[in-house]
Amino acid sequence: MIGEEIMVDQEHSYDFRPVTEKDLPLIARWLREPHVAEWWDDPDKEIAEIREHIESVSVEPLIVELDGRPIAYLQSYDPHMEDDHPYADQPFGTLGIDLSIGPPELVGIGHGSAIVRQFVEELFEEGAPRVIIDPHPDNGRAIRAYEKAGFRLIGRRHSQYGDVVLMAVDAAEDDEHLGD
Repeated sequence: MIGEEIMVDQEHSYDFRPVTEKDLPLIARWLREPHVAEWWDDPDKEIAEIREHIESVSVEPLIVELDGRPIAYLQSYDPHMEDDHPYADQPFGTLGIDLSIGPPELVGIGHGSAIVRQFVEELFEEGAPRVIIDPHPDNGRAIRAYEKAGFRLIGRRHSQYGDVVLMAVDAAEDDEHLGD
């Protein structure tokens, strides 16, 4: 079956590199893809924010590469570094992440959970006690991918970022949940 042939190999290793100005046209193209546009705001507004994040200390914008090919936009952020952030109630040191896979042909075959699993492991190695992610409640595909990566539901939130399902994985749970 073709679907089995293109499923993500568990041996895949992703590279995470900082976003540069040169990446912005590619990210803008991804933001216009229907599977991404459904969950993000206006692409021009998002690109302006990502451009600002390139020099930010509170948000780290990254390109995810597979075999040298850019395949996703990933950002990590510290909710304690922004005034009135809706997740500032999380334990100190908690980092939040957001992920969007760009090419539509790479969606729904396991890259999301594999990317998140690998990145979370790296954040735990750097000392983060908890990682959170906040998909929209209607984004069932993302929620399932994050559950596969070890995240669990910790609540629903409504903020300036919209209605979300707040999910978390803790470093102490790393061995128990990641990679299930």
